[in-house]
Amino acid sequence: MTSSAVAAAAGSPGGDAARRDPLAIPPEVKASIRVLVVDDERTLRESCASVLQMDGYNVTVIGRGEEALEAVRRRRFDIILVDLYMSQVSGMDILQAALQAAKDTIVVVMTGNPSVATSIEALRAGAWDYLPKPFSATHLQVLVGRASHAVMVARETNDLRIQVMRQSGQGEKFALIGIAAPFREAVELARKVAGTDASVMITGESGTGKEQIAQFIHHHSRRSSRRLVAVNCAALPEPLLESEMFGHRKGAFTGADRDKPGLLETANGGTLFLDELTEMTPPLQAKLLRVIQDGVVRRVGSEQPDAVVDVRFISATNRDPQDAVAQGVLREDLFYRLRVVPIKLPPLRKRPEDIPLLANHFLAMFWLRHRQMGDRMPRFTDETISFLRGRAWRGNVRELQNVIEHVAVLCEPEQAIEPRDIPLYDEPAADGRTEVGLSPGLYEEAYHLAKDRVVAQFEKEYLGRVIGRANGNMSKAARLASIDRTTLYRLLDKHGLQRDELSGPAE
Repeated sequence: MTSSAVAAAAGSPGGDAARRDPLAIPPEVKASIRVLVVDDERTLRESCASVLQMDGYNVTVIGRGEEALEAVRRRRFDIILVDLYMSQVSGMDILQAALQAAKDTIVVVMTGNPSVATSIEALRAGAWDYLPKPFSATHLQVLVGRASHAVMVARETNDLRIQVMRQSGQGEKFALIGIAAPFREAVELARKVAGTDASVMITGESGTGKEQIAQFIHHHSRRSSRRLVAVNCAALPEPLLESEMFGHRKGAFTGADRDKPGLLETANGGTLFLDELTEMTPPLQAKLLRVIQDGVVRRVGSEQPDAVVDVRFISATNRDPQDAVAQGVLREDLFYRLRVVPIKLPPLRKRPEDIPLLANHFLAMFWLRHRQMGDRMPRFTDETISFLRGRAWRGNVRELQNVIEHVAVLCEPEQAIEPRDIPLYDEPAADGRTEVGLSPGLYEEAYHLAKDRVVAQFEKEYLGRVIGRANGNMSKAARLASIDRTTLYRLLDKHGLQRDELSGPAE
């Protein structure tokens, strides 16, 4: 059939039968599938678009090869129908550009001069199928239906992979990944104590995963069907922390217009996680000790007990709790009540063999989060893995996670990640007190002034790196940084920077 026959089929009763989807793609899935039709013959491309739009697909039509090249580089299409022979820019050029932008794009080449040689060439270049002209509306619908089914299966597979990762504890939250002996010992101890109601005290530097261990214990306990309630003892001033933990009676203080249960009551039957325990004031420690001893909660402003609770306590601190006891910061009786089972998490620098595992885990996690389905994940070179293992990681796993997210946002698909792609932050000097790259006098300045200076230093370094990665292309640099170009130019003006001072040619 000719292109006019395609249009006729789209508007005829026979066309209705032809439009029945043999693979039963749900309408909502069809509406989400983005189809691009590229052909310099206006009648054909509009006829194809009419048939596919009536089938419910999201269709874009383009008549010029140059415009199509720009479109596939700028937008993501699930299926592309492209004429193989066009003036100036060929269908083969568009095929290659589309697959370079997204490897799993389904590209179907169309041509009025079919031959075995051209068919094999297109398939070898990555085309999904070959559509000789003239073709009928039915042929078009069946072929696009097959392609749509492939898109739907790929999406479901990707969704299932993400679901499995999350169910196995390797999704958004910190996974208990590691083979280092001190870390595995801590995890095994957490596993053993999880089935009991014993109080656990977790110690370790900031960023080592204390809260994740607490979650692990709770979710493997007999209380897992009830709530795990977390409270950061360092985040709230004493009066507010007391009200949050113990609740209050109406009229207990200005603004207390109703009775409110506290977190201890909310956690009844479950677990209360006390983060940064040593930051709790002595009066609150004494009040908490009473609840631990007899399970009775008295709200702020109450003259009598308000509730009896059954709560398991897990606490955490980045300080040495015994030093805190010796200094009078932590009550000794509370310390022994909460430290029935102590778990100490090692810093990341003490478990270098775990760094490659964690880095690859975070790269996969953030690549799925920030990138489109089908974008091939980059990989770390051996030199980069050695570089990561040699870092001090003062922020421990949390710092590594943030660094790898930065890499996942800025790297290109299938890129080999080199050491230069890892954002460098200041490492401690040998004495562990002064930061390399930061003036020692910085710590003698007012907090906000010092912070502004450090932020300015970071912004300049970041702008230089992101514009360098974009080879001076400001639109690409803005995309890499996930900001608009107006914000990018504003930051350049703020620091008096010119893009030709930073890197590469102009756009």
